[in-house]
Amino acid sequence: MSNDWNMKTYMKGAAMLTIAAIIVKLLSAVYRVPFQNLVGDEGFYIYQQVYPFIGIITTWTSYGFAVALSKILSDYKASGKEYVIPQVRKIAFIYIAILSILFFILLFFGSGFLAEAMGDPNLARLLRAGSYVILLMPMLAVLKGEFQSVGRMGPVAYAQIVEQVVRVSVILVGTWIVVSQSVDLYKAGSTAMYGAVVGEFAGVLFLSYLYWRTLRQKNTKNKIEGISLWPIVKDLTIISISASISALLFLLLQLVDSFTVFQLLLENGMEKQAAMEKKGIYDRGQPLVQLGIVIASTLSLAIVPLVANRMNKETGRTAIPFMQLTFRVAFTFSIAAALGLIVVLPFVNEMLFQTRDESFTLMVFSVQIVWMSLILTLMAMLQGSGKVKVPTLFLILGVCSKWLLNGMLIPAYGVLGSAVAGNISLIFVFGLMFYYFKKSWKIRFAPIAFYKGIAISSITMVACVTIYSLVADTILFDWLPERMQSVVISLSAVMLGAIIFIVSLARKRVIAEKEWFLLPFGRRMATYQLWLNKVK
Repeated sequence: MSNDWNMKTYMKGAAMLTIAAIIVKLLSAVYRVPFQNLVGDEGFYIYQQVYPFIGIITTWTSYGFAVALSKILSDYKASGKEYVIPQVRKIAFIYIAILSILFFILLFFGSGFLAEAMGDPNLARLLRAGSYVILLMPMLAVLKGEFQSVGRMGPVAYAQIVEQVVRVSVILVGTWIVVSQSVDLYKAGSTAMYGAVVGEFAGVLFLSYLYWRTLRQKNTKNKIEGISLWPIVKDLTIISISASISALLFLLLQLVDSFTVFQLLLENGMEKQAAMEKKGIYDRGQPLVQLGIVIASTLSLAIVPLVANRMNKETGRTAIPFMQLTFRVAFTFSIAAALGLIVVLPFVNEMLFQTRDESFTLMVFSVQIVWMSLILTLMAMLQGSGKVKVPTLFLILGVCSKWLLNGMLIPAYGVLGSAVAGNISLIFVFGLMFYYFKKSWKIRFAPIAFYKGIAISSITMVACVTIYSLVADTILFDWLPERMQSVVISLSAVMLGAIIFIVSLARKRVIAEKEWFLLPFGRRMATYQLWLNKVK
């Protein structure tokens, strides 16, 4: 009974964190649309050049270290050594604080060097503005780790939402005020960076309040036992990197673009203003892929904890069926999201970002949804089984290959070359990770019938949506203003494509009814699929 309760509690907590992650990812992707509309492509370029620096450091420290600390604290509690937890917590806080101060010094005092390396000295003030957020990371990581170690995922989930809501609000309101009073886009970018600082500070205040009310313990005389410093630091480092590396992949690829795209455009004869705007247009692909990953990967990643829970079980259902289902779900929805977005992208581009510029480049960029979703899924399953070192190496190789390919392709093809480079790098990572996974588990993810069903559903969806979009653009809604026309066509085409894909998916029974029941909101899909195939 106790084990069942623990499993239910764990899954409930995991579900809360998953829902919070969905909300945070959606907000992170969606706020970029009104932000770009406020500052234009040049302003968007300015913000996107600096954002990866802040994103990488905060993801590693506030997320990775929180997971690492919670695991270490949980292990000590399970072994009956709760009396050493204050020492472990103190070591963790000091270690993360030292790293945060070092990163702050690097970013604040090295801002001029980094900005010069990106080809735009004016970016230095954005780096300095964003660097303050790093100083909040030790407190945030320790508080999150403390709550997670006792199985209380609710406060962590709520804190993530509070952080993001405050951050997005400050960014959009602050940017609107700056833009309405000034034409200094770098000042608008600095304001957006300060939004991250205010958001993280709100998260610290929120968790501190909850900690004071619920987890704070009175001072008691505990058994004193010295613990070694190095094992704690080593575990914190290794676990934090392995826990956050997959989340960092997309940010690391953006960081490569920050150092290469703008510079290479300038070196190949493009004027500075034009290069800024071109990079800003290219950066429109970031929120589009983020949205695609949310749609495609969240459902599959939601059941990954089951893989970790059943990995070492000798009795009952093994992890293999869950691995197979996880891969099939990720593949299904990533294909649907990528193809659906590609078909309507010119209209989506204008609807969200005011113009249809570089729509083909963004189509190529959007293919990354498939590879990112599959890589994240495989990485999560490998992490669940304790295999992290080799996959982490694969991700690092992928980032290096992106850097090399950018240098080769951008001079010849411009920003299209960078989009192609991103896809090739991710295909390379996926191939390595898939081969490594297959070496560890001799399992077949799906039968040929599954891939045939996905192919038929995808072709049907693409054909119908393409025909509809052409007719709607030339006949049905040609009387509307251009951007309004794109809004109507985008929303109606997406809805049409989703309906066609789901109906075809259900009729082909690509995913069985009993498998739908394992997925969030899958009961309704299973019921619909049974009704649709009742004659059969």
